[in-house]
Amino acid sequence: MIGDSRENDDMAKVAFLGLGVMGYPMAGYLVKAGHEVTVYNRTAAKADKWVSENGGAWAPTPREAAQGAEFVMACVGNDDDLRSVCLGEDGAFAGMDAGATFVDHTTVSAEVTRELFAAAADKGVAFVDAPVSGGQAGAENGQLVVMCGGEEDAYAKAEPMIDAYSKLCKRLGDSGAGQLCKMVNQICIAGLVQGLSEGLHFAEKAGLDGRAVVEVIGGGAAGSWQMVNRVDTMVDGKFDHGFATDWMRKDLAICLKTAEEVQASLPVTALVDQFYKDVQKMGGGRWDTSSLLARLRKLD
Repeated sequence: MIGDSRENDDMAKVAFLGLGVMGYPMAGYLVKAGHEVTVYNRTAAKADKWVSENGGAWAPTPREAAQGAEFVMACVGNDDDLRSVCLGEDGAFAGMDAGATFVDHTTVSAEVTRELFAAAADKGVAFVDAPVSGGQAGAENGQLVVMCGGEEDAYAKAEPMIDAYSKLCKRLGDSGAGQLCKMVNQICIAGLVQGLSEGLHFAEKAGLDGRAVVEVIGGGAAGSWQMVNRVDTMVDGKFDHGFATDWMRKDLAICLKTAEEVQASLPVTALVDQFYKDVQKMGGGRWDTSSLLARLRKLD
């Protein structure tokens, strides 16, 4: 039975699939929390590097990483990436034992989440969708916000594991609810960053010091995480911090598609998505989401 091999009540055997800018530090926090961790990454060299820095082990396929694991966590790129690490002969589900729990931290569609929830259930495996917010800094500092969907008992098992790299973790409902909440998160961020970009652009054109302006208005009703954490780099025209524009457009595409399905109107989100497309055309696909300001500056 899964769990019988634990050395103590606090240690679990865990697999982590995907060692990108988010997954790499998240997996490290699981080791720091005392868990036995095996990682998988498409680029084996990165997995080997992770092991050299954190201990644990790496496996050449998701299936091998997941064998014997009580929890399998994933943080990959998109719907297709998630399917590829879950399904098929070398997928994680093929290696997982009944009673194990799969936790997906990827931002994907609610559709693929529900598809994989059903596939996992056929194997007796629990599936929790658990997308994260907080960006690379949040992952590196173990301060992510995690929004979850899935069955209550599965979430209850997974929450202590997620605590290793989060400051807040909450179940929002059944399978897919975590992904729907993440869509709300991205919708809000899109509008906030555009508003902040326009505010700083206006300040510059009006001859004001952007930093001084934010110092004043940041303590009032206009304040936001984006304002506190991005004003300095935005003013300096440095857009290599945090979540990339390419990934934001991927997320906004999910938001806009889902909005059509649920008949929600997202005019601002649709507009900002096109602004990010402009940023991509400027060569800023890997710039962070605050690069909307660079677009406004180019329009001058």
